[in-house]
Amino acid sequence: MSDSIRIEENDHLRGPRDAQVTLVEYGDFQCPYCARAHAALNQLMRQHEGRVALVYRHLPLSDLHPFAARAAEAAEAAGAQGKFWEMHDALFENQAMMGEDALPGIAASLGLDTRRFARELDEGKHRARIQAQAEEAHALGASGTPSFFINGKRYHGDSDQASLAAALQEALGRT
Repeated sequence: MSDSIRIEENDHLRGPRDAQVTLVEYGDFQCPYCARAHAALNQLMRQHEGRVALVYRHLPLSDLHPFAARAAEAAEAAGAQGKFWEMHDALFENQAMMGEDALPGIAASLGLDTRRFARELDEGKHRARIQAQAEEAHALGASGTPSFFINGKRYHGDSDQASLAAALQEALGRT
């Protein structure tokens, strides 16, 4: 990994911390390209189980996607209860009908403490973390979503399954 991208203890990590390849995604839950990448990454993570790790960080593009920041807060509030990835998946899988009104139902379906979830959203408890990740993304030159870094190196390819698969295969071949 490059010095500019470090995996932090509190990062949302899917896969082993010591994987051969670490893919860091800066994403936006309302971005259609992120949803496409989500589907591709699910398949690729299964295909390369144990060899690839995925880190998700927030880069809500609120000027384009007015619900993106709130969705990021919802994911973090779920994460505070140990269900980040479940909320992450639900947000992407239900992206077409996602909005403020859907969050309580999703939280309940995930078995979250819905009062705590709502309180954390109302208080903006996780906004600083989301803002810090977005600022980090911008400092690294990422302004659009999804933005990927593979083993610390910026990936400039497409977010479709074939392109991501080729990039991961190349990275696996280098390690």
